[in-house]
Amino acid sequence: MKIKREDVRNVAIIAHVDHGKTTLVDELLKQSGVFRENQEVQERVMDSNDIERERGITILSKNTAVSYKDVKINIIDTPGHADFGGEVERVLKMVNGVILVVDAFEGAMPQTKFVLRKALELDLDVIVCVNKIDRPEARPHEVVDEVLELLMDLEASDRQLDCPFLFASAKSGYALRDLNDTPQDMQPLFDTILTHIPAPEGDPDAGTQLLISTIDYNEYVGRIGVGKVDNGSISVNQDVMLVNDHDLTKKKKVKISKLYEFDGLNKIEVKEAGIGSIVAISGISDIHIGDTLCDPENPQPIPFQKISEPTIAMQFMVNDSPLAGQEGKFITSRHIRERLMRELNTDVSLRVEDTESPDCFKVSGRGELHLSVLIENMRREGYEFAVSKAEVLYKENDRGQLLEPMEIAFIDVPEEFSGSVIQKLSERKGELQGMSLASDGSTRLEFSIPARGLIGYRGEFMTATKGNGIMNTVFDEYGPYKGDIQYRKQGSLIAFESGESVTYGLFSAQDRGTLFIGPGEKVYAGMVIGQNGKAEDIELNVCKTKHLTNTRSSSADEALKLTPPRVLSLEQALEFIDKDELLEVTPDSLRIRKKILDARLRKRASK
Repeated sequence: MKIKREDVRNVAIIAHVDHGKTTLVDELLKQSGVFRENQEVQERVMDSNDIERERGITILSKNTAVSYKDVKINIIDTPGHADFGGEVERVLKMVNGVILVVDAFEGAMPQTKFVLRKALELDLDVIVCVNKIDRPEARPHEVVDEVLELLMDLEASDRQLDCPFLFASAKSGYALRDLNDTPQDMQPLFDTILTHIPAPEGDPDAGTQLLISTIDYNEYVGRIGVGKVDNGSISVNQDVMLVNDHDLTKKKKVKISKLYEFDGLNKIEVKEAGIGSIVAISGISDIHIGDTLCDPENPQPIPFQKISEPTIAMQFMVNDSPLAGQEGKFITSRHIRERLMRELNTDVSLRVEDTESPDCFKVSGRGELHLSVLIENMRREGYEFAVSKAEVLYKENDRGQLLEPMEIAFIDVPEEFSGSVIQKLSERKGELQGMSLASDGSTRLEFSIPARGLIGYRGEFMTATKGNGIMNTVFDEYGPYKGDIQYRKQGSLIAFESGESVTYGLFSAQDRGTLFIGPGEKVYAGMVIGQNGKAEDIELNVCKTKHLTNTRSSSADEALKLTPPRVLSLEQALEFIDKDELLEVTPDSLRIRKKILDARLRKRASK
């Protein structure tokens, strides 16, 4: 018999990028008394890894729990970027309701629609929290109407349409039921969670059933499965069967060696957990997302949706440039392969395949951001390797027609830049689907565009809109191939010989285009040192010094004025490289190079 467990609520926080999910979780933790009065707490305490903190984005979903009026509220903070959408889809299986956070100025954005659709499909209850109402240009009433329109578009049920709306400033730490109330604290939000999010239900007397929705990884204990107890209970030393709804051949008897529940930011060891509890389980080596732990007498897997397929791939390979092995700690194919396989432990949307060459691996992910975060993480851990240009993954339909992944791009730009953006995206096979005026007077464009048309476009977009444009993309579907796209109109400046760059050589090279390096840097033949102003590649000698004679002294060089080089970030370098180039990644440097370093062999290959 199913019963409700009233002392627990499970809720996920979903939103578009940068609408304040993680800051909201911070406040709920602070105001529920998780931290001591005088405890130093860093901002966005849930974003635990360095890259999340630097970029101000959430990459992995995180679990936490707070207590309010004797009820334990399990909260899951989810990512907002489309590249990490796979994370959001899975964790929603653990909760009974969601808090949809919407910026009081930006309103409903593409990713708001994506995450809300997922929640409505799972028939979850929704609380809408209009955040950042203390922004000077906030327009909370219009945003409420936008969200209601969105709920109708997504065919929400009457129950879901009747959801409560709260107004908040997560930064200032208050929530209001009505805009005319006096701001105090987050209590209205806590109360709404208790009254509006249903308590988890299940049959405590049935056999154990627990679906693994997330995997955590820890070097000491290995893989940790996180999931919600749907039926029965689970306890330490219990024998359970590991089964999977998508793979009916998988049946394995395992023992629960350690069991944890979440409390604030910590995991606490427990002996037993009942229905509705979100728990972490360690000690099962080959546990995967989508596995169900259940009673060996009656193993019934819980169905779950398939993880979104990757749409984009890169080759990761051993670095074989003349400067290889000088800066990284882990440089062999064995190191790189082990590290990529370890990433599969926690990242479900990633695929790693061996290729014909033992030194090269094909890595597929959800988008450029997804793969660039992996590259940055490996680089910081001391890995040295090379990567190729990102390419999209094609499919064929039954009629043998080539299909490619299509994206919907939403672009907000000041009106004077809209013409050039439309022209650029049309060249990249984008089709304008709609154009409207946003509330702040800027133009909102909606494009349907092949995913490959967006590769390498972000940097160009920021330049074209002088940093004032906002671009958001969401994967749409696989559609018919749209034809060839020309990516880069300019060629590369290539170093002619190996050595160290010298001011004199760079001075004559800078008239040809934009340099990426300054004096005193190691270069080798075939390394890309800049971007040519014209379409073809040019080879230059940047190591040459001036011949000295009685009448010319070496100090005459010092008067030469060099334009500061354009130093590319990882994203910019990945966007810049062309199909015949590689990016050499080491803990200290990013170097762009031609795949074929020898100029004669390169010419022969291009013919």
